[in-house]
Amino acid sequence: MELDDIDRKILRELRSDGRLSNLKLAEKVGLSATPCWNRVRALEERGVIEGYAALLNHKAIGVPDTVIIEVTLDHHDDEALDRFGRAIAVLPEVLEAYLVTGEYDYLIKVAVAGTEGYEDFLRRKLYKLPGLRHSRSTFALRCLKRVASAVP
Repeated sequence: MELDDIDRKILRELRSDGRLSNLKLAEKVGLSATPCWNRVRALEERGVIEGYAALLNHKAIGVPDTVIIEVTLDHHDDEALDRFGRAIAVLPEVLEAYLVTGEYDYLIKVAVAGTEGYEDFLRRKLYKLPGLRHSRSTFALRCLKRVASAVP
């Protein structure tokens, strides 16, 4: 099922403020409350809206530093890729993890508390994962854009 203009308006408004009340959302997209609620519910049921979350200030919660890690594995068979992917996905420091094409196998974004926090993550967690051959890290200096999803 295609998204129409009203669905897209709903998604843009919720992307901007996921805490909007249904009444306020309905006003912003030009619907009455019941049709708006029905559309949001349908978007949720179809999986277009996967969930709602609070974006946290990493500095305020003690993990102000973002590190991007390129990871290369020893083996590239399905089992090795799946095993590593499952292992990385459960680590609390990991914000995002992608299986990618190119020179390395995974691109991982982590939140840590400085170089000490990163060293701890590397030694106690990342380096202990199965199949890791090589990693290369880049510390982010400043976040220029941070959004949870694309604009519909």
